[in-house]
Amino acid sequence: MSNWQIIKKNVFTLFNFLNALIALLLFLAGAYFNMLFITIVILNTVIGTAQELKAKAMVERLSLLNSPRCVLWKNGREREVSPEEVKEGDVLVFQSGSQASHDVRILRGSLEADESMLTGESEGVRKKEGDELLAGSLILSGKGWGQVLHPAGENYVDHLAEQVKTVKERDSQLLKSMKTVTGFTSFFIIPLGILLFLEAVGLRGEAADTAVISSAAALLGMLPKGLVLLISVSLAAGVVRLGKKNILVKDIYSLETLAHADVLCLDKTGTITTGNMRVREQFPLWKDGPVGKERAEELAKAYLARCQDTNATFRALREAVDPGPAAEEKCVRIPFSSERKWGAVGLRGAGTVYAGAPEHLLKELPSGLEMRLQEGYRLVAMVWSPGMCSPDDPVLPQERFPLFVFVLEDKIRSHARETMDYFQKEGVELKILSGDHVKTASMAAKAAGLASWDAAVDLSEKGPDPDYAALCRNYSVFARVTPEQKQRLVRELKAQGHQVAMTGDGVNDLLALREADCSIALGEGSDASRQISQIVMLDSDFTYIPQVVLEGRRGINHVTRTGGVFFIKTIYSFLTSLICLVLNLPFPFIPIQITLVDAFVEAYPSFFTILEADTGKPGASFLREALKNALPFGLLVTLEIAYFSVAVSIPTAERQTVMYLILALLSMGAVAKSCIPFTWYRAVLCLTMAAGFFAALAILPGLFHVTAASRETALAAAGFLAVSALLYGIWKFAEKNMENKRRNDYEQ
Repeated sequence: MSNWQIIKKNVFTLFNFLNALIALLLFLAGAYFNMLFITIVILNTVIGTAQELKAKAMVERLSLLNSPRCVLWKNGREREVSPEEVKEGDVLVFQSGSQASHDVRILRGSLEADESMLTGESEGVRKKEGDELLAGSLILSGKGWGQVLHPAGENYVDHLAEQVKTVKERDSQLLKSMKTVTGFTSFFIIPLGILLFLEAVGLRGEAADTAVISSAAALLGMLPKGLVLLISVSLAAGVVRLGKKNILVKDIYSLETLAHADVLCLDKTGTITTGNMRVREQFPLWKDGPVGKERAEELAKAYLARCQDTNATFRALREAVDPGPAAEEKCVRIPFSSERKWGAVGLRGAGTVYAGAPEHLLKELPSGLEMRLQEGYRLVAMVWSPGMCSPDDPVLPQERFPLFVFVLEDKIRSHARETMDYFQKEGVELKILSGDHVKTASMAAKAAGLASWDAAVDLSEKGPDPDYAALCRNYSVFARVTPEQKQRLVRELKAQGHQVAMTGDGVNDLLALREADCSIALGEGSDASRQISQIVMLDSDFTYIPQVVLEGRRGINHVTRTGGVFFIKTIYSFLTSLICLVLNLPFPFIPIQITLVDAFVEAYPSFFTILEADTGKPGASFLREALKNALPFGLLVTLEIAYFSVAVSIPTAERQTVMYLILALLSMGAVAKSCIPFTWYRAVLCLTMAAGFFAALAILPGLFHVTAASRETALAAAGFLAVSALLYGIWKFAEKNMENKRRNDYEQ
């Protein structure tokens, strides 16, 4: 989102339009002092815009660290450049985990590409010499060199961007709640304003300017000014704080989504573990076949010198075997695929070497290696076949002779156990999705502290169409999971009513990341995973996720706690307007009085308590909670207006002053309630709120149209406040009893 889009989003809103319209009417009526409310609207808009621009600047700064890069092949060397530096005719290098930035024609090499961002098909597509690879394709495996067909901005994906990009709708309770309130107020506000004006002029014979002032006050009260901006400011402040911790939040509302998540899906390799594999042991299996020791070692080195897979597993194998420099001579390659669980290199006149999961390549696993699986290590088998493999028909031959099994280990991240404990104590269900063997995945989950580590299942044994609903209910660790199965699991969890967050770092996580409500990528992961995710952990440590959750909770809880104060005015203004219409009474307040309440009772404490940390688990519904907090105060204000307007016979000036002071005191009571439990900071805010409000009345009584009250009027006001306190106590007592009854009924 550009700076202009942020400014436009904050300035050109329905709330601002309605406030500007009311200000214009007051200007035409000559009520200039009553237009002061517009300064609060402008101030709120400026604050909200400034916070979002600040957050955007932080995101852009971190995005430079996270920006996609291309590998340019020039003068026999590879060099990283930005996509904008690439010209037509240049040669780019692609390998597993990268994303094509330009349309290219493959000059040499062999790739398996995911074109789902272009075609919607998630199956890998083989790309060989002469084939076109389109920008936006994700490289699943292999390595290739491609000549750029179009400069940046003229690729196929650029022309069809709107059709091929997946844009996820924001799943934000706060935004949906504000749209509901906006829809309600905008539906009633204009007709009510017209009716109040016509009644004042036609039935009570008031002057037009007086009628405008009275009607404008009613309309201003219905607009919860600043609440939308308060939401943006609260979440944007969290984005800035997380940015300082090297956590990139691309969408501020993803903080809210993550805070509400009740299921967190974690990739194992690179997320729970460090992803830095090392070969712990080598088991020779060539003794039982026609290949001798020297030949077996030659074949293993030949495979690793020629295969173009670059993930952590193959890097660890190369470090252990030391095949020498990469061999560029002609050979047949089938890159490793997470779908097949194996890869192959066909050697001229020397057969084919296959590497991958032992259960796919070996007929049986030696007992000593079964123990390694039980201990949670990853195993990679290497076998040889005398025939030549075919990339166009990647199937395993029946005749295979074992060479080696490599035992690899991956360290559990530090603080992984504390992170798992945190989510489990918070009631967040954890799911481990791994492509590894079921024992490797479950033992890693156990080491990381997952309580249900033994509820593990091997999805490769469940057939082509397993019962995903039962799997999601019964298991916590999913092994041998394909990319499509990860997506299906996330989709099923959402179908069961869960809010799902997903972490990942590889191309095999892309479908699940796109499907999740909140997607989290690791900074050291693939370009594509970082680009499609809403949150990027630039330090590549998932143990920082609780900090993101806490920032989201801080924003949600702050808006929920203070949002009720904004809705008090909406409730009493709407109900009082109806009463005034029925009884042919003028609205009791004027705009400048409402402005003073907005400034000192709503805006001041709400914006300054953003600094206060409230990181408890948020409630289920912001709107319901905010309206529940506002309703008793809104009804009490409506009751006092009706009582003093009809039942009490006192001078008009005193009546309006008393009603206004009771309104202010009840609103301050709502603020004080929202500050419970009190801290010294909240106490100071409440005291300065009251002091500032009453100081303004004392200094400028004429401006705010307040006057001294007689002893009888003061006693009537004190009596009503006492009754209000009693009624509020009865309300809360009844509310508590109803909650206890619902809880008991639920438990029974």
